[in-house]
Amino acid sequence: MAAALQVLPCLVRAPFRQLIWGAPMARLASGVALAEHAQQLFESAVGAVQPGPMLQKALSLDPDGRTLKVRDRSFQLRQNLYLVGFGKAVLGMAAAAEELLGQHLVQGVISVPKGIRAAMECAGKQEMLLKPHSRVQVFEGAENNLPDHDALRAALAIQQLAEGLTADDLLLVLISGGGSALLPAPIPPITLEEKQMLTKLLAAHGATIQELNTMRKALSQLKGGGLAQAAYPAQVVSLILSDVVGDPVEVIASGPTVASAHNVQDCLHILNRYGLRAALPRSVKTVLSRADSDPRGPHTCGHVLNVIIGSNMLALAEAQKQAELLGYRAMVLSTAIQGDVKSVAQFYGLLARVAGARLISSTAGASVEEDAKLHELAAEFQLPDLKLEEVLEAVAEARGPVCLLAGGEPTVQLHGSGKGGRNQELALRVGAELGRWPLGPIDVLFLSGGTDGQDGPTEAAGAWVMPELTIQAAAEGLDVATFLDHNDSYTFFCRLQGGAHLLYTGPTGTNVMDTHLLFLRPQ
Repeated sequence: MAAALQVLPCLVRAPFRQLIWGAPMARLASGVALAEHAQQLFESAVGAVQPGPMLQKALSLDPDGRTLKVRDRSFQLRQNLYLVGFGKAVLGMAAAAEELLGQHLVQGVISVPKGIRAAMECAGKQEMLLKPHSRVQVFEGAENNLPDHDALRAALAIQQLAEGLTADDLLLVLISGGGSALLPAPIPPITLEEKQMLTKLLAAHGATIQELNTMRKALSQLKGGGLAQAAYPAQVVSLILSDVVGDPVEVIASGPTVASAHNVQDCLHILNRYGLRAALPRSVKTVLSRADSDPRGPHTCGHVLNVIIGSNMLALAEAQKQAELLGYRAMVLSTAIQGDVKSVAQFYGLLARVAGARLISSTAGASVEEDAKLHELAAEFQLPDLKLEEVLEAVAEARGPVCLLAGGEPTVQLHGSGKGGRNQELALRVGAELGRWPLGPIDVLFLSGGTDGQDGPTEAAGAWVMPELTIQAAAEGLDVATFLDHNDSYTFFCRLQGGAHLLYTGPTGTNVMDTHLLFLRPQ
């Protein structure tokens, strides 16, 4: 496994007798084994999408050192190679790129999260760090994944480099999750604060993420193909580590190297829909009024090659392979899980019951109504790659333990002021769902973890649960419903059995959304 994670032994650090409160020894041992396997599979998923190996698979130099190959395209090198990048995984990507390209790289500028270099150094991840005397200038900003003036300075430095290129130059653009917040460059006279205010106002009025992205692109110098336009007439190669469901290149980091399909009329339509046109700052009105008369004409990106080098699909494929080596019948359910975390948790709870009944051929298992509800929920999610019926048929044919894998990014509606992230909240809600009914002679474990190693504003990457969660919590005086009401999943898991159910990885250096693992093992 490339760039193995330094994962803390959090999954099994509590005494084994604590992991499944009051369970018989055979069930206890099985639960510990499932927890260990869950950790191994999560590690393998993250290890498969480490930025260095992913980039090295996409790029290669000819033996003569004069030609750069990117998949099936070739580019001539004549001391004409420049690099820019932005995102959570870009530090490691840039380190790998400079190692490969050596003296061909003339200059680079990257924008990465605040504190990431210190975190990587502390974690001993030297492969994620640039060498001394690197030709790549590093800016750190966007604390808590919010655009700030440090990120703005980085964006302007990236813009300046791009605008100085000629037709003889080649620009290598490195993009990963978090890139949008690390590349804020509002079109003057709009200020960063005005753009943030408008985004928050739209979100508060119920604007969709697609509508928010349309506005962000329209008001940005670099998003929506703006970076590619700034680099023209240089050739541009964009290498992308995707953190978006379905891997749409126009959405990842707001598509700085992809021509926007929207125009000013789309923006005005959005503003009218939410009654915000009159509330616009004068600067925004000015930019929108002159957008259609831009002398440069519409952005085109015919000089750009966009390549996805890593995704949730690749991570899950590796975890599936490792699960099979451990003796599980392993199947990928979907790489595009999204929707409200409550509905997603209900789906996984029902899936465990329906699939578990099929696995053990239980006549007292899931009812016809529960099976119908599971399919109804699945239809509501409208996931393009969901293989529910195929997976359930395979489970029915299995003769031993099963591991169902999925990925994506559910959303959490915040109602309380607690501490947590979507992975911990999903795990807690799934644990509550699993405890609602007897599951029969079967062991079940669910894990949800963020591949970037940080779940919300916490040090944990996620958490794992079993059906005994509610009983365990009650024995320690913890009420699951109260913690969920306050969106306080991290506090809950810290208190439960000394934090034994939390998943800690430290910074992973990558980001391809979340990994969900559901284990079903007949007793």
